[in-house]
Amino acid sequence: MADLRAIWANGGTVLNSFINLPGSFATEVMACAGFDSLTLDLQHGMVEFADAIPAFQAMNGWDVAPLARIPAIGSPLTGKLLDAGAAGLICPMIETAADVRRFVADSLYPPDGHRSNGATRAVLRHQPGMYQKSANDDVILLPMIETAAALRNVEEIAAVPGIAGLYLGPTDLAFTLGLEPKGDNTTPQLMQAYADVIAAANRNGIIAALHCGTPEFARRAVEMGFRMVTITADSGLLLNAARHAVASFRAA
Repeated sequence: MADLRAIWANGGTVLNSFINLPGSFATEVMACAGFDSLTLDLQHGMVEFADAIPAFQAMNGWDVAPLARIPAIGSPLTGKLLDAGAAGLICPMIETAADVRRFVADSLYPPDGHRSNGATRAVLRHQPGMYQKSANDDVILLPMIETAAALRNVEEIAAVPGIAGLYLGPTDLAFTLGLEPKGDNTTPQLMQAYADVIAAANRNGIIAALHCGTPEFARRAVEMGFRMVTITADSGLLLNAARHAVASFRAA
């Protein structure tokens, strides 16, 4: 399993993609492609908790970190996905420092949080009793900055202990700023928001992540200072490849 914290500590950038499709074979195909992490999307994807175990198992043997996006703050799946083997979680629609503190508390064991002890599958990679000793330090927590309110509060959000970074959701952020909710948006107002999130993350010693639609924009995001970039999702990559194949055939 890829060590995302080590990648960041060495000055590198984590390359991520989302898993929207249920079925372990699709996840296995993504896992062998070379991403540093893959994120099961239980917010917008067609993935349910029952799909998580086979998806995480499909990542075993590949140098990829299994992550998950929970449906909402306070979701009962927060601890359950960590118990199932998620190395980290992304939480949508965070708007305040209080939201982040709740997300962190749900995800960490006492005394730092109130996660219940019962890591049924997560313990398999550890000697008996050792998982709980390191889990609070190891789990990667990424609150999403995707509303105008979150952007206004980004400094306070970034300062909450226990998070590894800020994950910027560009289309929802654009929505709440009155902009077109399209991917890889270079509207000056949104580009300034990117810069503000990166600056807040840097000031607080954490990383900034960005959801991107194309490899080209992901490279641009890295140049801007993002330390984690997501290139769309399995469904998007499949759709783009299928459309390209059809268009190439029709053109010929």
